[in-house]
Parts: sequence; C-alpha cells; structure tokens
Amino acid sequence: NQVYSGGILAVENGEVNGSLKKPDNSSVPQSMNIAKDTIDFTVKAAGDKIRVIDIIPDQLITNELQMNANIQNGTVLPDLKQDIIKISVIERHTGSGNIAIGFVKGFGLKKGALASSVAHDSHNIITVGTNDDDMIAAVTAVIEMKGGLAAACDSQITASLPLPIGGLMSQEPMKDVQANLDELLGQAKNLGCTLKDPFMTLSFLALPVIPDLKITDQGLVDVKQFKKVPLFVE
Repeated sequence: NQVYSGGILAVENGEVNGSLKKPDNSSVPQSMNIAKDTIDFTVKAAGDKIRVIDIIPDQLITNELQMNANIQNGTVLPDLKQDIIKISVIERHTGSGNIAIGFVKGFGLKKGALASSVAHDSHNIITVGTNDDDMIAAVTAVIEMKGGLAAACDSQITASLPLPIGGLMSQEPMKDVQANLDELLGQAKNLGCTLKDPFMTLSFLALPVIPDLKITDQGLVDVKQFKKVPLFVE
C-alpha cells in the first residue's frame, strides 16, 4: 500500500517517509464570531398562529404546519404537550449578529436543549430546546469549544463533542470522537428525544433547498416558493 504526494512516495505499508518535510503549523482562523452576551431567544407574540417545521422521521424533507401559538405574558413559548420546541440559527462567521428563531415539531424533547455548529450548508450554529436557558447553555458550550455538538439540561452541559477545526472537524482519534458522539446521542435520548440521530436531523434543518420549511440565520424559508416567510401566519 503506497500513498504519493506531489509525485513523491509519502507513505508505504503504513510507514511515513521520514525524509518528507513537514509543513509549518498554521493557525486556524476563528470561526465562532458571536458575542455570547447578545444571544436572546425571546419571541414576542405578533399573532395567534405560527409556522412550525414538522420533522418526518428518517427523512430530510419536512412539512410546514400552521398551529396556534403558546402565548404567555406576550411571548411565544414551546408547547411540550404538542412536541413543539424552539429552534434557532445563529450566524457565526462574520459577527453579523443575525439570529433567527422558529419552532419545530418532532424531536420529542421533554427537557433540555441541543446545539451544533454542523448545519448544512452555511454551518452556522443551530440549536433546539425546550427552554431558553438550556439553549443558551448549549450554544455557549459550542462557542467555547470553537465549534462542536452539545447537549444541556438545567443550564449544565451533559455531553459535548469539540470540533475546533472550522467548527466541523476534530483532531482526536476516531474512536474518541465516536465515544463522545455516542454519549451525546445517549444524553439526547435521556432528554426525551425520539429521533435516532437528532444531530444529523438538526444539521439539515438549516439547508434551505429541501422542502418544505427550513430555517437559516435570515429566518424561515418556504423552499417550494424559494422565499423567506414570517414566523407568524397573517
């Protein structure tokens, strides 16, 4: 087994050619350009009905639901009885401060929150949760790890997977990454999640080219119409 790089034998039978010149270490640009103290997931009521992303298990496509908003003290809250929780996408590359907030049905979460910097194709931070405090805790953990996946409950991080290379990759051995991911999936299940891989599902909810309803840092997107739509139904 041989690997060539630039016409030079680099690896043979698992052994690296010792005469190769190693490249200089280079720093990875900061990819978590978010001011943590500006994150706010409050949704002020601007109507009685809201658009809800409806997850189809084991599918990338979603449905759009229009449901009565759970309004308390002038703000819209998750409705756990109907399996409706908050979802948000936070722009992380340029420091624009863009935050979009919506609602999603189908995760099954009864408590806590999940967050990830793997969110196709723009790979902003995406989070879902049953309450704002846990969502903020999960997002803050992702920022502090310089990217990755996190689960939170009662404002504490219960499991995490750092992905510091662009918020997408790890330098750790595969077995360690898999162990962290398995722990995350176990914690998500403990929070009530009914999806086989909630982080995979989460990553595609920010991809605005797959019908019907998705969310980006710009807001909700009706993919069939290829246009942004408001959270509240007029």
